[in-house]
Amino acid sequence: MKILNYRLIIFILSIIFGVAFSMPSFLQTNSGKKISLGLDLQGGLHLLLGVKTQEAVVSKIKSIAATVKYYTDDEEILIEDLSINPDSVTFTVLDPDEVKRVDDMLKKIKGLVISKSQDNNYELTLTPQEIALTKDQAVSQAVETIRNRLDQFGLAEPTVIRQGKTDIVVELPGIKTQADEQAARELISKPANLELMAVDEDRADQVYTMSGSEASQYGDIILEDAKDPAKKYLVKEIPILNGSQVTDAQVAFDKSNQAIINFTLNSIGAKVFGDFTAKSVGKRLAIVLDGKVYSAPNIRERIGGGSGQISGGFSVVEAGNVAIALRSGALPASVELLEKRSVGPSLGADSIKASMIALIAGFALVVVFMIVYYGMAGVIANVALVTNIFIIIAIMAMFGATLTLPGMAGIVLTVGMAVDANVIITERIKELLRNKVSITKAVEDGYSNAMRAILDANVTTLLVSVILYVYGTGPIKGFAITISIGILASMLTAILGTHGIYESLLPKMNREKNLRKWFGMK
Repeated sequence: MKILNYRLIIFILSIIFGVAFSMPSFLQTNSGKKISLGLDLQGGLHLLLGVKTQEAVVSKIKSIAATVKYYTDDEEILIEDLSINPDSVTFTVLDPDEVKRVDDMLKKIKGLVISKSQDNNYELTLTPQEIALTKDQAVSQAVETIRNRLDQFGLAEPTVIRQGKTDIVVELPGIKTQADEQAARELISKPANLELMAVDEDRADQVYTMSGSEASQYGDIILEDAKDPAKKYLVKEIPILNGSQVTDAQVAFDKSNQAIINFTLNSIGAKVFGDFTAKSVGKRLAIVLDGKVYSAPNIRERIGGGSGQISGGFSVVEAGNVAIALRSGALPASVELLEKRSVGPSLGADSIKASMIALIAGFALVVVFMIVYYGMAGVIANVALVTNIFIIIAIMAMFGATLTLPGMAGIVLTVGMAVDANVIITERIKELLRNKVSITKAVEDGYSNAMRAILDANVTTLLVSVILYVYGTGPIKGFAITISIGILASMLTAILGTHGIYESLLPKMNREKNLRKWFGMK
């Protein structure tokens, strides 16, 4: 019988893989992929955020008003008194012959309640179902937006999960300094709501004597300049475009070497932008970010290509953060900080120390027991156990997984589970040997007879791990991932790897026939 066989070759390759890809994590080298430590192991920042979902409903109302304005302008339908209320949009169609076209357009907007008087006065509101859906989507979108921002910011393995109807939990491992904390909080909470708004040129000179309520009578709002709060702008309340049409935003520098932000619009935004600028030559367009006017340049000609520029005395860091926020999307509603906890690294050091003691103690006890009780079969099982740990660390490192305290508990539990399959196999072999079966047949039949029990046990545990991952939160997900990888690795090492070792050693076993040495039998 050949010493090398395909099972042994696969097992040797798995050992090489496990050692090679786990060493950067064990040695903490500068190169290679490593496992990131979670918040509970290395310390960091824990935030509980609340989403102001009603703002998303108001934003939805404004979006409907913008759609009505763009459609009626594009189709040259005359309307008047287009205004936005907290929960509705109102306007009047002047030409009765155009009412059907307006109705057909409005019917295409989902979740809209259309109220119309005999004088063609329209009031548009959202259905209760649409309001509930908008609020729910606002929280879900906020989770994705915050996660995208933190990923682009370069923070390692942030955890962003929804909690309840309106809250979001954010965990940022590795945030230890006040400066890092402030930068992360500003990035998370920045609305990044970009709007292109028309300046009301007819009443612009009255902005310093006009109140907000007076401006609203003309469909206008008063905004401050981003650099000089004393400077005011009177702009149309309904924006021409908003950040939802932005597809890209990058930091650049102008002729005076000041940081600026170049943004690009999608095809719909480019068309709206081009049409508006063509009709508004000689007027001003205010570029508004989070309710502040950064610039209001004169439109000299139609602007095609769907691109624009934001300048406003940004520092390079500020411009970078704004660009990240624009690329990842505006928050559909602002968020407020409900709770903040700073987790010190000392907790992580204590947790790691306790977990390592448990891991080493559990590992040592299992190794000693297997050798004493099963002899050389126990040594073979221990080789599979060590390989199993290397493979777990290697796979987690390859995928950039975060190791948390529950994850370490999963590794400790896997140490015991990893030898379980070998115990079943060895006991089956010993049963056959007691019945005077040859060693070769006992090994082959032992693996065959143990296969169903091993598969049943591992598959059921794997199913539970999948359920924990799907329905669990961050730490539970980490535990489920570790257990799942450990189960799959143990099936590779126990079923395939140890079988290959036995096959290569069978000639020596048959010559010696020392069952006490090889299987711990009396």
